Amino acid sequence: MVEIVVVLCAVIVGTVSVARLTRLVTQDSFPPSAWVRSKWDEITDDGPWSTLFHCPFCMSVWIAAPVILWGWLSNLHISWWLFNGWMAVSYLAAIVVMNDGE
Repeated sequence: MVEIVVVLCAVIVGTVSVARLTRLVTQDSFPPSAWVRSKWDEITDDGPWSTLFHCPFCMSVWIAAPVILWGWLSNLHISWWLFNGWMAVSYLAAIVVMNDGE
């Protein structure tokens, strides 16, 4: 029973973490993220591959892969929980703040 709860919590934390990381890569104006997107656009010459860093549906698959792999290979090591918990909590906090009154 405990294992099922741990896996369920990992799925929830991992999902919200992937959502935050996807937004960071595809939409945030955080200077390193914006710089990576602009360099990717230069490298791909604004071709079809440039969409990857602007489309959350496209990018989330590639962000989810290492998050899942890290959790699996590390057997959900504390480092996985700390990093992905940080990402998940920061994303949920931002959503609460954005919807908290005027």
